Amino acid sequence: MAAAAVSEAWPELELAERERRRELLLTGPGLEERVRAAGGQLPPRLFTLPLLHYLEVSGCGSLRAPGPGLAQGLPQLHSLVLRRNALGPGLSPELGPLPALRVLDLSGNALEALPPGQGLGPAEPPGLPQLQSLNLSGNRLRELPADLARCAPRLQSLNLTGNCLDSFPAELFRPGALPLLSELAAADNCLRELSPDIAHLASLKTLDLSNNQLSEIPAELADCPKLKEINFRGNKLRDKRLEKMVSGCQTRSILEYLRVGGRGGGKGKGRAEGSEKEDGRKKRRERKQRREGGDGEEQDVGDAGRLLLRVLHVSENPAPLTVRVSPEVRDVRPYIVGAVVRGMDLQPGNALKRFLTSQTKLHEDLCEKRTAATLATHELRAVKGPLLYCARPPQDLKIVPLGRKEAKVKELVRQLQLEAEEQRKQKKRQSVSGLHRYLHLLDGNENYPCLVDADGDVISFPPITNSEKTKVKKTTSDLFLEVTSATSLQICKDVMDALILKMAEMNKYTLENKEEGSLSDTEADAVSGQLSDPRTNASAGKDGPSPLVVEQVRVVDLEGSLKVVYPSKADLATAPPHVTVVR
Repeated sequence: MAAAAVSEAWPELELAERERRRELLLTGPGLEERVRAAGGQLPPRLFTLPLLHYLEVSGCGSLRAPGPGLAQGLPQLHSLVLRRNALGPGLSPELGPLPALRVLDLSGNALEALPPGQGLGPAEPPGLPQLQSLNLSGNRLRELPADLARCAPRLQSLNLTGNCLDSFPAELFRPGALPLLSELAAADNCLRELSPDIAHLASLKTLDLSNNQLSEIPAELADCPKLKEINFRGNKLRDKRLEKMVSGCQTRSILEYLRVGGRGGGKGKGRAEGSEKEDGRKKRRERKQRREGGDGEEQDVGDAGRLLLRVLHVSENPAPLTVRVSPEVRDVRPYIVGAVVRGMDLQPGNALKRFLTSQTKLHEDLCEKRTAATLATHELRAVKGPLLYCARPPQDLKIVPLGRKEAKVKELVRQLQLEAEEQRKQKKRQSVSGLHRYLHLLDGNENYPCLVDADGDVISFPPITNSEKTKVKKTTSDLFLEVTSATSLQICKDVMDALILKMAEMNKYTLENKEEGSLSDTEADAVSGQLSDPRTNASAGKDGPSPLVVEQVRVVDLEGSLKVVYPSKADLATAPPHVTVVR
């Protein structure tokens, strides 16, 4: 009787065992109640699936601990994703040893500390010897375990964003401790000091310590041989020149300043002083040129490092875009927000590639592999409004998917399923890549969501793909953006905020580097350029920063009653200090 009850409560486990699956995703509205009934832990039956390579349990507010038996029962686990749950304040029992684990995502939980016995695993021998990616962002961690480097010696990416850390353990930067670490993100913490020993991270390429309480940047940071991208915005540095540099200069300029004796080291002091004087002369010349050019006012030099976003209200727009929502999406994927952004320049160098890569990163992180939300970007000139967001049977939908020929959605899904099965056979593993990873998000739906333009063409089929008709190209300057979700309206707005802020950074970096040609892949994370629409140039000074224009998009029901408008006054309100939103 007990076994039958477990099968009834957890049919996914029985199916996974019967089909010898290597991937398992547990999410959805019914999960929270089942986990609560299991005592706030995962059911022991789960740990009897030794073939699992990928396990994800997300969005469960009643999951306080994974439960005993995980390490012993899942020895082949490669990826463990336990995000947006209620894990904490520690992990009891500790997770490891998990000898094959490569990806561990514990973001968005309530973890406060990971001490020995309640942490990631033992240090001797290493509990996570193959771990490459560790995501602890969005928790309440006050400190990191001192033995983290010994527990996961092959770590390549460490994300600590959005915790309560005031320092890094000294052991983290011990020579040879983490020889492969290339990405370290610890933005939005309370860090007061960065040790000069960070120079021992020989493979470090990306460092994000924005929005902390740092007062100095050690000169030794310039000795990291592979460092290509840093972010120290939002820190009140004692060296005011350096503070302005981190808001507006390229990484290589900042590292050179540190290398010749900027705040944090004494070497090269004479060169640094000479550079200060030359910098002062250059600023005076620029101010004089602006006065002679009839500007009429002197901008603070710090303004050059700011990003500007100008919001165009619906009432100011002669032809605003509107999205009408059909009631049947309520049972499928009810939430959508839209926005129009004008002024992107995707032509220089790798700008388009970086823009598309930034969307992929958002899908992986904030969108939680499209389980929380899906975003799509469109060439605005090809979008004919008003748009209709609706849900229809797959046999009644046609789309020209990106990079494919026109097909009914039912046939497209079947084709993707066949391709996924072929991938599994060829690679001899259960994991798949590309669009095939998201097919399970359609399971159980009789109708599929879609966005239809005024010509009746489907331009978006979330969460799978959008249309070749509105494909973004290098020549694209004005875009329509959409974010949809099955879980909440707020996640749609959060994703849209993040996308637009990223686009603003891209435009600024490309504009700054136009004379230098295209940027290399190891330079700024995102690049873009000058504005194409006359309306955008009106608020940009000759030498000042150029804004992107964000036009409000209204989402209404079929009767025309307003459901949501983006961006409202509450949106883009948490923009970082270096971003100015003009409304």
